Amino acid sequence: MESQNTNVTENAKAMLKNAKTLKLHTGNLVIRSRLKKKCPSSPSEELQDCIRATLIDWLSTTQLPSEGGVSDTVDCSIPEATEAIKPEEREELKVSVKLFLCETDQSSIPEAVEMACQTLAVSQLDSVIIAPRGLPEGEVQTLAHLQPAWEVLEALVGSKKIAAIGTSDLDKDLLEQLYKWSQVKPSSNQVNLASCCVMPPDLTAFAKDFDIQLLTHSDPKELMSSSAFQEAVQESTKELAVADWRLEWVLRYSIIVKSRGIIKAKGYLVNGRKASP
Repeated sequence: MESQNTNVTENAKAMLKNAKTLKLHTGNLVIRSRLKKKCPSSPSEELQDCIRATLIDWLSTTQLPSEGGVSDTVDCSIPEATEAIKPEEREELKVSVKLFLCETDQSSIPEAVEMACQTLAVSQLDSVIIAPRGLPEGEVQTLAHLQPAWEVLEALVGSKKIAAIGTSDLDKDLLEQLYKWSQVKPSSNQVNLASCCVMPPDLTAFAKDFDIQLLTHSDPKELMSSSAFQEAVQESTKELAVADWRLEWVLRYSIIVKSRGIIKAKGYLVNGRKASP
């Protein structure tokens, strides 16, 4: 039995070694006790623990495809951990998503939305909040930084893949600029109370006037760096070379029971890509 398990792990490592894209789903964290630390100190630590736990499970259970070949894309997820939504319960549930972009390529936005829809077995996400890629030290975020991603989100609203879209960490002036410029108006704006203990009065007044929901969050400016992603993969796979891997995006989802306001499911989808030689 031990020899069989060793072969499974080696087969899985071979798949990862030859892959160019890694897609990972942590499964439902509400019902799965998979984290090494029961109470992670931050969202970043939670995500890193999730990646390690998922990869360890996947490495110990995955066989090479029956046709024998290897794919450019490896799906590191545990099928029984997936929280697919049944059609008869869809109306009772709200699917909320926050998408953290780690690269400047906007094509990753529809890719992430589609992966979330497929994973959760829904045709539309109820809300998506975008967290753009962090800017270099000293550079200030402007409307020009937000517009490319927002245009992609607007197209996804038009195609009914998303019902509502929101922003993160915009002050009153930038939120107002986005509101006036956009075709699809932001329905929400997240505010990090770690850097702002009380909601700014001007932001509160503007949001009230234009029916924008103000939410709070505790996410860092960079949820996970590529080096932290590489570290999590390295710790799970031991000898696998990870220096060429970079993190493209992270999507965190919550499935909420509307009538009761409780979280039925929560998890992460992660997309990494190996840099071209």
